[in-house]
Amino acid sequence: MKHVVRQLEAADLEYMVSGSVASSLQGEPRASHDIDIVIAVRAEAAEVAARLKAVFPEPDFYLDEGAMREAIVNRSMFNLLETREGDTVDFWLLTDDDFDRARFARRYAEVFEGQRLMVSRPEDTILMKLRWAAMMGGSEKQFNDTLRVWEVQHGRLEERYLDRWAPVLGVAEALARLRREARPL
Repeated sequence: MKHVVRQLEAADLEYMVSGSVASSLQGEPRASHDIDIVIAVRAEAAEVAARLKAVFPEPDFYLDEGAMREAIVNRSMFNLLETREGDTVDFWLLTDDDFDRARFARRYAEVFEGQRLMVSRPEDTILMKLRWAAMMGGSEKQFNDTLRVWEVQHGRLEERYLDRWAPVLGVAEALARLRREARPL
């Protein structure tokens, strides 16, 4: 994680850590072999692909340049594989979606093991994990991650922000369930 963040900063790319790493920082830690990072790309696909290939060189890393360029053009995702341990980074491209832009603008700096990381706000971690849970047919792992973030962060969460976005994202019922089942710490 720390190496990836340093390399993104060296490549002059804005980023936001999300997914299970963010929920582990904000709620209950859990093991994961993948890291989800949203990146903002403001240059041509070829230029960004070249920068990323330069900071994540073979043989230590594997990036499929074609998949990377396609993902950049389509604002989707591509993977980085760390070849020694087999860990992966899922790079999600920042889109023009209103929620995607709002959550990226709200990211904050958190220090983890001496490294400054730009991280998704707890409310956005909750909303995205509820959204992923719905897309995965009701993933309890995703829901439990949101539950732990809500329990740990309770009292500091912007509840109106959650209430505003939950219906837009189609997760209002899941948010209501979360509130019913949570036991704030």
